[in-house]
Amino acid sequence: MKSLRRCLSQLLLSVLLAAGPALAASPATCTGKFPNPITDICWSCILPISLGGITLGDLDGQEDTPNPSSPLCTCGLHPLVGLSIGFWEPARQVEVVRKPFCLTSLGGIDLDPGIPAPEAARFTRPEGDGDGGSFYQAHFYINPVLYWLDVVTDFPCLEKGTLDLAYLTEVDPLWNDDELSLILNPDAVLFANPIAVAACAADCVAATVGFGLKELFWCAGCQGGVYPLDGHVPYHLGGVRTASLLAQRLTAKMHRELIAWAWHGTPGLCGPYFEPVMDKTAYKTQLLYPIANTDKDDGHCCQPFGRSTVIWGAGKEYPVQGEDFAFLLFRKRNCCVGN
Repeated sequence: MKSLRRCLSQLLLSVLLAAGPALAASPATCTGKFPNPITDICWSCILPISLGGITLGDLDGQEDTPNPSSPLCTCGLHPLVGLSIGFWEPARQVEVVRKPFCLTSLGGIDLDPGIPAPEAARFTRPEGDGDGGSFYQAHFYINPVLYWLDVVTDFPCLEKGTLDLAYLTEVDPLWNDDELSLILNPDAVLFANPIAVAACAADCVAATVGFGLKELFWCAGCQGGVYPLDGHVPYHLGGVRTASLLAQRLTAKMHRELIAWAWHGTPGLCGPYFEPVMDKTAYKTQLLYPIANTDKDDGHCCQPFGRSTVIWGAGKEYPVQGEDFAFLLFRKRNCCVGN
């Protein structure tokens, strides 16, 4: 009997020791930093500036999309002639976080209203063929930096407002469920086939040298697929890559829900318009946190949606305090000045 008790005690001790690291694992921490507009924002991403189809200002060959060809424009029922201006406006911000309700862009504030929401998770594959998927929460901010900093005064093409938290995925049941997300994007079923997936390779190549192919709206360039519009990523190949993908997904989701509108092209000269299917070529992103991407060694510190993170994302992630991410979104803006 004593030997039996001794065996059971040793077995229980072994189980507790084996489970010790898992039991001692601390939950995700909330980290962050409010971006310094002087040192953390890459202001050259505003370029190029254009007048009609003519480029007036550029630096290091920044990417641009086509502008209205005519330098003159009119808007309104009683139109006055104006000038057609094009530029990239820093006006939105996306953060991807591990801990629910963690506001990384506001200095790491833990909002936590007591509403249950899933934390970030990493999944392994039982067959042992590499890393599995992951899940993160994400937040969408309205952040018209140029306006609230008064960088340019009396310029009618800037969106007016202040920094504002516009969307929390923690309170969205669609963000944690692939099937429920089909309510918002039923067209995802059309692209769940090998041919549509293979087409994303061309989108990756295009995004590496310029902008992705807007015709392949279901592709997220080198990060994979935009669909489903939720926080589940089937293959986790680094935090920067995953966060970049989720930033694109959340922006596409905001367009689908008509929270984000389009401001570019000839239709955008007179104001914003609905764009339920996001034009990914209308955005460039700059990593703000954990390490602001202001390095211009490769000529650019902002990237179009879908560009590979192998070069610009190297060394931008580190354990504990460097596993949440924030991106500033520069959106293409065409505007008729003078109306």
